[in-house]
Amino acid sequence: MSPLGSTLEETWQSYQNDDHYFSLSEINGDKTWTAPLSKSARLLVEEQRESDSKYRKLDDSVLFAMVASRMAVKQSGWENTAEFGINMGSSRGATKLFEQYHKEYLDTGISSTLSSPTTTLGNISSWVSHDLGATGPEISHSITCSTGLHSVLNGVAWLNSGMANKFLVGASEAPLTNFTIAQMKALKIYAKAPDSNSGSVTERSRSYPCLASDLKKEFNSMILGEAASVACLETGVVKNALAIIDGVGYATEILKHNTSISANAICFQKSMKMALGDLDVTEVDAIVMHAPGTIKGDSSEFNAIREVFENHMPQLTTNKWKIGHTFATSGILNLELAVLMLQHNKMISVPFMESKTTNRNLKKILVNAVGFGGNAVSILVSKNE
Repeated sequence: MSPLGSTLEETWQSYQNDDHYFSLSEINGDKTWTAPLSKSARLLVEEQRESDSKYRKLDDSVLFAMVASRMAVKQSGWENTAEFGINMGSSRGATKLFEQYHKEYLDTGISSTLSSPTTTLGNISSWVSHDLGATGPEISHSITCSTGLHSVLNGVAWLNSGMANKFLVGASEAPLTNFTIAQMKALKIYAKAPDSNSGSVTERSRSYPCLASDLKKEFNSMILGEAASVACLETGVVKNALAIIDGVGYATEILKHNTSISANAICFQKSMKMALGDLDVTEVDAIVMHAPGTIKGDSSEFNAIREVFENHMPQLTTNKWKIGHTFATSGILNLELAVLMLQHNKMISVPFMESKTTNRNLKKILVNAVGFGGNAVSILVSKNE
C-alpha cells in the first residue's frame, strides 16, 4: 500500500495515468512536497489502529506493515497456515514516535514507559508476527534504502537453505516528519516547492516535481513518500504465483563519503551481473531503476546499466517521479511495479523521458535498489507462465 492505492488492482489503475501523487505540506515553516498514503490505504491503517487497544500506541510504520502483511497473506492463500517466517525491514523505523518521545524527554527530562518497546527496530516484525499468529522466525533489519530488497534476499536464502518453505518479506516506512525531511533538505537533495526563490524550479518541475531518471536535470528533486509493501515467497512454482524470482544480486560500494556512490555505480554493476548470472543481457526486457531523483544517484545508475548492457539497453522506468522515495520500501515497490508489468504485459514509462517503447513481450524484468552506504541489490523476476 502506497500513495497509489491499497490493492494491486488499485495500484495498477493508478499507473495508467501520468499524474503524480504528491501533496504540498507546511513543514518547518516551508512548503514541502510529500507523498502520503492514499486515502483508501490510510483508512485501513486507522481501522487497524482502532481494532485493538494495544495497537493505538504503535508507530505508523508498524501499522503500515501489519495492514500490508494481512493483505499479502490473504492474497497468497496463507490464511490457514502459521508456518512461515517474517523479515520486515525499515530504514528509519518508528520515526514519528521516536521524535515525539525524544522531544518529550528534552522538554521534561522524563521518558514515557512505552518509549523503548515501541521504537525498537524489531518492533515491526514482532507485531506483524503477533497479528498474523506466525510461528516461524522473525527478523528485522535496516540497510538504508535497499532494506526492502535485502528482505527478499534473506527470504530467498532461508528458502534455499531448506530451513523454511514460506517467508513473508517486505518493508515499511513512515518518514513524513519534520526532522526526517529536515535531514534530507540538509543534504540538499530535496525537491524545491513551486514558490521557491532558489531558482531551482522550472516549468517542467512544476508538472513533475520529482524528475527521477531525468539525466538532463540541473538540480536534485528527491521527494519523500510513505508506504509499506509485502511479498509472500514460496519454494517451487505455485499456481497463484504473481512472478518467479530467477536471480538475486548484491554488492557494496567502497565509500569515499557517507552518501557517496561512484560515477559508474560499481555496486550496481556487480549486483546486476550477479542477478543475471549466465543469462544473456538481451533477454532482459526492462529495468525498474532505483532513480531517487538526485543528479548523481540517477546518472551513476544509468552509467552502471550501460556498462553491463552496452548496446543492448532494455527499456528503463521508475516510479519515484510518481510516488517519491519511500526509503526502505522503495525497492519492494519497484518489485511490485515489475510484477504488475509482467502480469499485464505492459510497460509503464516515465512520461517526461524520451525512451524506447517496444512491442516485445515483457518476460524478464530486473529490479534495482541502493541506499546510503552503497548497498546495492538487484532482483531478476520473470512471468509465471
